[in-house]
Amino acid sequence: MSHVVLLGDSVLDNGAYVGNGPDVVRQLRDILPAGWRASLAAVDGAKIADMRAQFQALPSDASHLVASIGGNDALRDSDVLNEPARSVTEALHKVAAVRDAFRADYRAMLDEALGCNVPLAVCTIYDPRFTDALQRRIGSTALAALNDAITREAFARDVALIDLRVICDNDQDFANPIEPSVQGGSKIARAICNWVSDVGAKRSIVIAR
Repeated sequence: MSHVVLLGDSVLDNGAYVGNGPDVVRQLRDILPAGWRASLAAVDGAKIADMRAQFQALPSDASHLVASIGGNDALRDSDVLNEPARSVTEALHKVAAVRDAFRADYRAMLDEALGCNVPLAVCTIYDPRFTDALQRRIGSTALAALNDAITREAFARDVALIDLRVICDNDQDFANPIEPSVQGGSKIARAICNWVSDVGAKRSIVIAR
């Protein structure tokens, strides 16, 4: 029996945001092949530093891991966007410093995840759906730096990548600016199902839908 375990934050632990609708793990269970299981280890609000506890609590029969983490780290460091800068160069330097620290933490997390010796897929951080157009544009631009860190570290280790920026591409995919709705969760579940079905054929892949 194959067992998919969802790790990370509220992107995968979105039950609090969908009302009476199904969350990601429930939608995944509905579409996995017969005989497969899915369980939820992700925790709303988790940051990269919290992943160690999730790895340590993995069920012994876990056969596939999917991790979506980093969005809350980005929120924690978002004050940098309001800091004064004398030039675009200085502003980019500030963003780069955040990216470098994020990349170091993400790299260490990935190495620990791979130590579990189970096929792994990681997710990018999707673009936020703030109602203010300028806030949305700035947020997406700043997140591009962190997503660059995620993609580089994942591909350097031949880890599959699920690009949530491409998957959750509609405002209706969001229950609020940063949490997936039932519709968005359905898309995420389908991407995960596609990955586990294809994991034996190729590993470093970007799953669009």
